[in-house]
Amino acid sequence: MLKREDNEKLTRTGPGTPLGQLMRSYWQPAALVSEMSGERPVKAVRLMGEELVLFRRDDRGWALVSRYCAHRGVDLSYGRLEDGGLRCLYHGWLYGPDGRCLEQPAEPPQSTFADKIRIRSYPCEERNGIVFAYLGAGDPPPFPAYDCFTAPQEYTFAFKGLWECNWLQGVEGGIDPSHVSFLHRFVGEDPRDVYGQQFSEVVAGTGQKLSKLVGDHYRPDIEVEQAEHGLRVFALRQLTEEIKHVRITNLLFPNAFVVPFGNSKVFTQWHVPIDDENHYWYMIFYDFAERTDKETLLAQRLAEVTLPDYRPIRNRANDWGFDPAEQRELTYTGMGLDINVHDQWAVESMGRIQDRTVERLGVSDRAVTANRRLLLRALDAFEAGNPLSAQPLDLPSARRLTGPIAVDMISPSDGWEERWPEHDAKRRAASPWANEAVADA
Repeated sequence: MLKREDNEKLTRTGPGTPLGQLMRSYWQPAALVSEMSGERPVKAVRLMGEELVLFRRDDRGWALVSRYCAHRGVDLSYGRLEDGGLRCLYHGWLYGPDGRCLEQPAEPPQSTFADKIRIRSYPCEERNGIVFAYLGAGDPPPFPAYDCFTAPQEYTFAFKGLWECNWLQGVEGGIDPSHVSFLHRFVGEDPRDVYGQQFSEVVAGTGQKLSKLVGDHYRPDIEVEQAEHGLRVFALRQLTEEIKHVRITNLLFPNAFVVPFGNSKVFTQWHVPIDDENHYWYMIFYDFAERTDKETLLAQRLAEVTLPDYRPIRNRANDWGFDPAEQRELTYTGMGLDINVHDQWAVESMGRIQDRTVERLGVSDRAVTANRRLLLRALDAFEAGNPLSAQPLDLPSARRLTGPIAVDMISPSDGWEERWPEHDAKRRAASPWANEAVADA
C-alpha cells in the first residue's frame, strides 16, 4: 500500500504539480495523425489538465498552442487556419505556430500591441502515426531510438482509446505480468483467429495459444530489474522440468510499456493524462517480420469505439457489456473478446483515482511496487535538479536507447538468461528493417 501523500504525488499531473512537471519533461502523445482532418487539421486537445489546440503548420509540421485567445478568451479550436497560423473568429487576431500574435486587424496600423502578446506553445514531432508534444521547460530532448520510432511506417499501426480513470492505473495494469493468467483466459477454447490478437497466437515451440498457456500456468515467477529505459520485467512459467516460457515486458519510463504481441509483433503503449480522472492510451504496434494490414487493424479497432472521442462501446456506463451467460460459457470476464476491454474494466473499476492506501500487494506485484519506487525516487531527484531517468540529453545518448526487447519464447530451464537476447538477435537478423533501423538511428 502507499501512504496517502505518496498516492497524491503519483497521480496528480496538472500544471505546477511535481509529477506534472516531471511528465512534461518527456515527449507525450497529443493526437493521432489519422484524427487530424485533411480538410481542416485543427483539433482541441486536453493534455495533463491543459486546454490546447493542435493544428497543421504550412510546412506540414504541427503546432500546439493555448486553446483560448489572449484577447477575450474565445475558443481557438474553431479558428481559421490561414496566413501561416490560426486566426481567431471573434476579432481576427492571428497566432503563429510559436504562439506569437502576428496580427490584430482592429488595432491602429502603427500599434505595437501585437508584439506584446504570446500564448503558450509547445514543440511537436510526428512519429509513426502519432503527434508527440513536449510541454516541458527548455529545448526538447532528442527522441530515443526505440523500435516503435525507428520501425518503417509500413510495419507499424497507431491507435488510441479513452479510459475513465487515472493514468497510473493504466500503466500498472500493463506492467502486471500475472493478471493475464486470469483476466484474459477462456472457460473453453479461445475462439479468436484475428490478425493482431495477441492471446490467440500460438507460442512457437508449444503448439498452444498464449491464452491457454498462461491460463494453465497461473503462478509465474516474476523478476524485475532496472534498465536504462526504466524497468525490465520477466514472467517465467515452468512448463516442464526441462523448459520454461519466458515473457519479457518493459516499463518505458515514465508512462509507457512495451509488450510482445505474438512471435514477431510488439507494441508500445503510452498512458497519457487528459486530467487526473481520465486518460488516453496511445499505441504504436510494430511487426518485425511483415508489413501491417492497416485497414484490417483499423477496422477492428473502430468496431470497438465511438468517434470522435475514441470512447469504448463497452464502458462504465453499460457495465462494460457484462454478460453472465458469456462468463459461464466462454470468457472469464463475460465482457467480450477484446482484451482492451478486460484491461479497461480492471483499471476503471478501481474508481477514477485508486485509493492505494487500502490495497494489499504480494510477491506477484513486484513490477507494480518497483515502478512506484522508481517514480518516487525520480520525483525526488527531479525536484533536486538531478538528471531525468530514461531521458537522453543529446543525440549520442538517444541513439543508445534502443529496443527495448520484448519477447515471448520457450527456453531450456537452464541458461534462459542468455537465451532471450539471442532470441531477439535472431528475430532482428531476420527482420526486413530492424538491423538497418538501429544502424541508422
